[in-house]
Amino acid sequence: MEDTLEIEFQKAYAIANASTKKQPADIMLQLYACYKQATKGNNYLVYNDENDVKSAFKLNAWMQISNLSIDDAKKMYIRLVNEHITP
Repeated sequence: MEDTLEIEFQKAYAIANASTKKQPADIMLQLYACYKQATKGNNYLVYNDENDVKSAFKLNAWMQISNLSIDDAKKMYIRLVNEHITP
């Protein structure tokens, strides 16, 4: 049986994915970073393309929250979705 936090995280992810409302870039980066930290922990992806600025920003955002536990990242993701996406 899934725990309550995981269920809430999956619901928030579904809401974020279904949203057609354009979010500011900083919110999108925070959502990305929280999602990655919640699902991958500190197992960062390494990008080979030095000219890929977008990927560098995403990786930087993820590394900035590397101190968060997986559960804390899930909670932060849920909070962001509730504050910025959920009507």
